[in-house]
Amino acid sequence: MNRQLFERITTSQDNGSALIQSLINTQKPVTVGFLNQHGANLCHDSAIVQQHFEALDILLRDGLGVKIAMKRLGLAPGDNLNGTDFIPALAKQSISRPLNVIVFGTKEPWLSDGIKELGLEGQCRCAETGFHDEQHYVDLFEASIQPAKLNLVLLAMGMPKQEQLALRLRSLTSSPTIIVCGGAILDFQAGRFARAPAVMRRFGLEWAYRLFKEPRRLFKRYIIGIPLFLKHTIFIGK
Repeated sequence: MNRQLFERITTSQDNGSALIQSLINTQKPVTVGFLNQHGANLCHDSAIVQQHFEALDILLRDGLGVKIAMKRLGLAPGDNLNGTDFIPALAKQSISRPLNVIVFGTKEPWLSDGIKELGLEGQCRCAETGFHDEQHYVDLFEASIQPAKLNLVLLAMGMPKQEQLALRLRSLTSSPTIIVCGGAILDFQAGRFARAPAVMRRFGLEWAYRLFKEPRRLFKRYIIGIPLFLKHTIFIGK
Protein backbone atom coordinates (compact mmCIF):
# COMPACT_ATOMS: atom_id res chain seq x y z
CA MET A 1 0.00 0.00 0.00
CA ASN A 2 1.49 3.32 -1.05
CA ARG A 3 0.59 6.94 -1.68
CA GLN A 4 -0.34 6.27 -5.30
CA LEU A 5 -3.35 4.20 -4.21
CA PHE A 6 -4.85 7.13 -2.27
CA GLU A 7 -3.98 9.61 -5.03
CA ARG A 8 -6.23 7.58 -7.35
CA ILE A 9 -9.31 8.41 -5.28
CA THR A 10 -11.85 10.65 -7.00
CA THR A 11 -13.13 13.21 -4.49
CA SER A 12 -16.43 15.07 -4.43
CA GLN A 13 -17.90 18.03 -2.59
CA ASP A 14 -21.52 17.48 -3.70
CA ASN A 15 -22.16 13.94 -2.43
CA GLY A 16 -21.34 12.57 -5.86
CA SER A 17 -24.19 14.25 -7.75
CA ALA A 18 -22.04 15.55 -10.61
CA LEU A 19 -20.17 12.25 -10.78
CA ILE A 20 -23.41 10.28 -11.07
CA GLN A 21 -24.58 12.54 -13.89
CA SER A 22 -21.32 12.04 -15.78
CA LEU A 23 -21.58 8.28 -15.32
CA ILE A 24 -25.09 7.96 -16.72
CA ASN A 25 -24.03 10.06 -19.72
CA THR A 26 -21.04 7.85 -20.50
CA GLN A 27 -20.50 6.67 -24.05
CA LYS A 28 -17.89 4.08 -23.13
CA PRO A 29 -17.30 1.39 -20.48
CA VAL A 30 -16.29 2.77 -17.09
CA THR A 31 -15.48 0.97 -13.85
CA VAL A 32 -16.35 2.27 -10.37
CA GLY A 33 -14.98 0.98 -7.07
CA PHE A 34 -14.77 1.95 -3.42
CA LEU A 35 -11.72 1.97 -1.15
CA ASN A 36 -12.26 1.36 2.57
CA GLN A 37 -9.80 0.22 5.24
CA HIS A 38 -10.46 -3.44 4.40
CA GLY A 39 -9.69 -2.86 0.73
CA ALA A 40 -6.57 -0.90 1.63
CA ASN A 41 -5.38 -3.81 3.79
CA LEU A 42 -5.93 -6.19 0.87
CA CYS A 43 -3.85 -3.87 -1.31
CA HIS A 44 -1.09 -3.82 1.30
CA ASP A 45 -0.97 -7.62 1.26
CA SER A 46 -1.02 -8.05 -2.53
CA ALA A 47 0.58 -5.91 -5.22
CA ILE A 48 -1.75 -7.48 -7.80
CA VAL A 49 -4.84 -6.50 -5.82
CA GLN A 50 -3.51 -2.96 -5.52
CA GLN A 51 -2.96 -2.84 -9.27
CA HIS A 52 -6.59 -3.85 -9.79
CA PHE A 53 -7.86 -1.08 -7.52
CA GLU A 54 -5.61 1.50 -9.15
CA ALA A 55 -6.76 0.40 -12.63
CA LEU A 56 -10.41 1.22 -11.90
CA ASP A 57 -11.56 4.34 -13.74
CA ILE A 58 -13.18 5.81 -10.65
CA LEU A 59 -12.15 4.95 -7.09
CA LEU A 60 -14.20 6.50 -4.30
CA ARG A 61 -13.44 6.99 -0.61
CA ASP A 62 -15.42 4.83 1.76
CA GLY A 63 -15.02 5.40 5.48
CA LEU A 64 -13.20 7.22 8.23
CA GLY A 65 -9.99 5.19 7.99
CA VAL A 66 -9.26 6.21 4.41
CA LYS A 67 -10.10 9.81 5.32
CA ILE A 68 -7.47 9.70 8.07
CA ALA A 69 -4.89 8.24 5.68
CA MET A 70 -5.59 10.88 3.02
CA LYS A 71 -5.30 13.74 5.49
CA ARG A 72 -1.99 12.34 6.71
CA LEU A 73 -0.78 12.40 3.09
CA GLY A 74 -1.97 15.98 2.57
CA LEU A 75 -4.77 14.88 0.23
CA ALA A 76 -8.28 16.33 0.35
CA PRO A 77 -10.57 13.41 1.32
CA GLY A 78 -13.79 14.99 0.05
CA ASP A 79 -17.16 13.37 0.75
CA ASN A 80 -17.60 9.88 2.10
CA LEU A 81 -19.00 8.13 -0.99
CA ASN A 82 -19.65 4.63 0.30
CA GLY A 83 -21.36 2.19 -2.02
CA THR A 84 -24.34 1.65 0.27
CA ASP A 85 -25.44 5.25 -0.37
CA PHE A 86 -23.87 5.96 -3.76
CA ILE A 87 -25.17 2.92 -5.65
CA PRO A 88 -28.88 3.46 -4.86
CA ALA A 89 -28.52 7.09 -5.98
CA LEU A 90 -26.83 5.93 -9.18
CA ALA A 91 -29.53 3.32 -9.81
CA LYS A 92 -32.31 5.86 -9.28
CA GLN A 93 -30.87 8.33 -11.78
CA SER A 94 -29.81 5.70 -14.33
CA ILE A 95 -33.39 4.88 -15.24
CA SER A 96 -33.57 8.26 -17.02
CA ARG A 97 -31.86 6.46 -19.92
CA PRO A 98 -32.91 3.23 -21.68
CA LEU A 99 -31.26 0.81 -19.28
CA ASN A 100 -30.00 -2.76 -19.34
CA VAL A 101 -29.07 -4.16 -15.92
CA ILE A 102 -26.73 -7.09 -15.24
CA VAL A 103 -26.20 -8.18 -11.64
CA PHE A 104 -23.75 -10.72 -10.22
CA GLY A 105 -23.51 -11.46 -6.51
CA THR A 106 -24.80 -12.72 -3.16
CA LYS A 107 -27.42 -15.51 -3.06
CA GLU A 108 -31.18 -15.85 -3.18
CA PRO A 109 -33.48 -14.43 -1.95
CA TRP A 110 -31.16 -11.48 -1.31
CA LEU A 111 -30.16 -11.26 -4.97
CA SER A 112 -33.71 -10.79 -6.29
CA ASP A 113 -34.87 -8.76 -3.30
CA GLY A 114 -31.89 -6.41 -3.54
CA ILE A 115 -32.47 -5.79 -7.25
CA LYS A 116 -36.13 -5.05 -6.54
CA GLU A 117 -35.31 -2.62 -3.71
CA LEU A 118 -32.91 -0.75 -6.01
CA GLY A 119 -35.80 -0.25 -8.44
CA LEU A 120 -34.02 -2.19 -11.19
CA GLU A 121 -36.22 -5.27 -11.44
CA GLY A 122 -37.87 -4.25 -14.71
CA GLN A 123 -34.56 -3.44 -16.41
CA CYS A 124 -32.62 -6.50 -15.21
CA ARG A 125 -31.80 -8.86 -18.06
CA CYS A 126 -29.36 -11.06 -16.18
CA ALA A 127 -29.00 -11.89 -12.47
CA GLU A 128 -26.62 -14.55 -11.18
CA THR A 129 -25.41 -15.53 -7.73
CA GLY A 130 -21.81 -14.76 -6.77
CA PHE A 131 -20.30 -18.21 -6.34
CA HIS A 132 -18.99 -19.13 -9.79
CA ASP A 133 -15.65 -18.88 -11.54
CA GLU A 134 -14.77 -15.77 -13.51
CA GLN A 135 -15.40 -17.26 -16.95
CA HIS A 136 -19.00 -18.01 -16.02
CA TYR A 137 -19.66 -14.29 -15.49
CA VAL A 138 -17.74 -13.34 -18.62
CA ASP A 139 -19.98 -15.62 -20.72
CA LEU A 140 -23.15 -14.21 -19.15
CA PHE A 141 -21.92 -10.64 -19.62
CA GLU A 142 -21.16 -11.13 -23.30
CA ALA A 143 -24.58 -12.73 -23.84
CA SER A 144 -26.43 -9.96 -21.99
CA ILE A 145 -24.78 -6.70 -23.07
CA GLN A 146 -26.98 -4.36 -25.13
CA PRO A 147 -25.00 -1.79 -27.17
CA ALA A 148 -28.06 0.40 -27.82
CA LYS A 149 -28.72 0.97 -24.10
CA LEU A 150 -26.83 2.13 -21.04
CA ASN A 151 -25.58 -1.06 -19.41
CA LEU A 152 -25.44 -0.99 -15.62
CA VAL A 153 -23.41 -3.92 -14.30
CA LEU A 154 -23.48 -4.42 -10.55
CA LEU A 155 -20.85 -6.76 -9.08
CA ALA A 156 -21.90 -7.57 -5.51
CA MET A 157 -19.48 -10.36 -4.71
CA GLY A 158 -16.91 -8.77 -2.42
CA MET A 159 -13.27 -7.69 -2.59
CA PRO A 160 -10.99 -8.45 -4.38
CA LYS A 161 -12.94 -10.74 -6.73
CA GLN A 162 -15.24 -8.00 -7.99
CA GLU A 163 -12.43 -5.55 -8.83
CA GLN A 164 -10.59 -8.14 -10.91
CA LEU A 165 -13.79 -9.12 -12.74
CA ALA A 166 -14.72 -5.48 -13.35
CA LEU A 167 -11.50 -4.87 -15.25
CA ARG A 168 -11.97 -7.96 -17.37
CA LEU A 169 -15.55 -7.06 -18.27
CA ARG A 170 -14.47 -3.53 -19.20
CA SER A 171 -12.08 -4.97 -21.76
CA LEU A 172 -14.87 -6.93 -23.47
CA THR A 173 -17.09 -4.07 -24.64
CA SER A 174 -17.00 -0.59 -26.13
CA SER A 175 -20.68 0.06 -25.35
CA PRO A 176 -21.91 2.61 -22.78
CA THR A 177 -21.44 0.56 -19.62
CA ILE A 178 -21.08 1.34 -15.91
CA ILE A 179 -19.45 -1.52 -14.03
CA VAL A 180 -19.80 -1.01 -10.28
CA CYS A 181 -18.03 -2.97 -7.54
CA GLY A 182 -20.85 -3.11 -5.02
CA GLY A 183 -19.76 -5.44 -2.22
CA ALA A 184 -22.68 -6.13 0.13
CA ILE A 185 -25.03 -3.61 -1.49
CA LEU A 186 -27.70 -6.19 -2.37
CA ASP A 187 -27.62 -7.65 1.14
CA PHE A 188 -28.14 -4.19 2.63
CA GLN A 189 -30.91 -3.31 0.20
CA ALA A 190 -32.68 -6.63 0.83
CA GLY A 191 -32.48 -6.20 4.61
CA ARG A 192 -30.13 -9.09 5.20
CA PHE A 193 -27.72 -6.69 6.95
CA ALA A 194 -28.95 -3.65 8.86
CA ARG A 195 -27.56 -0.14 8.34
CA ALA A 196 -26.25 1.77 11.32
CA PRO A 197 -28.32 4.65 12.72
CA ALA A 198 -27.84 7.91 10.84
CA VAL A 199 -25.89 9.55 13.66
CA MET A 200 -23.31 6.75 13.62
CA ARG A 201 -22.99 6.96 9.84
CA ARG A 202 -22.52 10.73 10.09
CA PHE A 203 -19.48 10.30 12.35
CA GLY A 204 -17.97 7.40 10.38
CA LEU A 205 -18.88 4.76 12.95
CA GLU A 206 -20.95 2.40 10.82
CA TRP A 207 -18.17 -0.18 11.16
CA ALA A 208 -18.74 -0.26 14.95
CA TYR A 209 -22.44 -0.93 14.48
CA ARG A 210 -21.76 -3.72 12.00
CA LEU A 211 -19.23 -5.27 14.36
CA PHE A 212 -21.76 -5.16 17.19
CA LYS A 213 -24.37 -6.87 15.00
CA GLU A 214 -22.01 -9.49 13.50
CA PRO A 215 -19.03 -9.90 15.85
CA ARG A 216 -17.96 -13.33 14.66
CA ARG A 217 -18.04 -12.62 10.92
CA LEU A 218 -16.44 -9.17 11.17
CA PHE A 219 -13.95 -9.69 14.02
CA LYS A 220 -10.97 -10.14 11.73
CA ARG A 221 -11.94 -7.28 9.43
CA TYR A 222 -12.29 -4.69 12.20
CA ILE A 223 -10.68 -5.79 15.48
CA ILE A 224 -7.57 -7.01 13.69
CA GLY A 225 -7.91 -5.06 10.44
CA ILE A 226 -8.26 -1.53 11.81
CA PRO A 227 -5.03 -1.60 13.90
CA LEU A 228 -3.21 -3.12 10.91
CA PHE A 229 -4.54 -0.38 8.64
CA LEU A 230 -3.41 2.33 11.06
CA LYS A 231 0.01 0.69 11.28
CA HIS A 232 0.26 0.58 7.48
CA THR A 233 -0.62 4.26 7.12
CA ILE A 234 2.35 5.23 9.27
CA PHE A 235 4.70 4.00 6.57
CA ILE A 236 2.86 5.30 3.49
CA GLY A 237 5.27 7.13 1.27
CA LYS A 238 8.37 5.91 3.15
